[in-house]
Amino acid sequence: MRFLSVVVILAVLWVVGLFAFADRVRAITPAPEPAPADGIVALTGPSAARVNTAVRLLDQGKADRLLVSGVNREVRRQELRALTPGSGALFDCCVDLGFDAENTMGNAQEIAAWARAKGFDSLIVVTSDYHMPRSLLEIRGMAPEVALTAYAVSTPSLDTERWWRSTPDARRMALEYNKYLVVLARETVLGLTGRNAPEGDTNAAPDAAPEAA
Repeated sequence: MRFLSVVVILAVLWVVGLFAFADRVRAITPAPEPAPADGIVALTGPSAARVNTAVRLLDQGKADRLLVSGVNREVRRQELRALTPGSGALFDCCVDLGFDAENTMGNAQEIAAWARAKGFDSLIVVTSDYHMPRSLLEIRGMAPEVALTAYAVSTPSLDTERWWRSTPDARRMALEYNKYLVVLARETVLGLTGRNAPEGDTNAAPDAAPEAA
């Protein structure tokens, strides 16, 4: 009986947490105008929206340099540049591509290494709305010294207002919430045990675009 009570309490807490998480996702779009930062980072996703948004912020002078993290190794630089019409000059001078990341943890490692290599203390983080909470956790874990500003991109296929009414939307929100909880638990344990992200990084730096003359 006691075990059943514990299970019920945990289930209720999980549901309450899920709705709080979903409300947080809903509230972060549309993203407010960000203050300028040292750099911008875009985590690649299922569409070009994240990269396009990051390039637009770069074009507006929100930072001097952009890292696109998690680029598929099969994608050539000119192919990615073609997804953002009119941004050729920006890509040539101010955009770095990271090819090592295969998941969000990899994105965080790649971003942390890039920020340290460039000496950046502040970053604007561009990713999808539902992906933003976990991304910030991962990046803060790898680069706790860097100030992060979230700039979330709305997901057209996700109804953040009434997500529970759609099975695909509810599944996506619940899955992302579970992933968030796993990262939160890991980072909490690492913080309590004092095992933080390493100061250095042995990974190669992302592919850098030529510096502007």
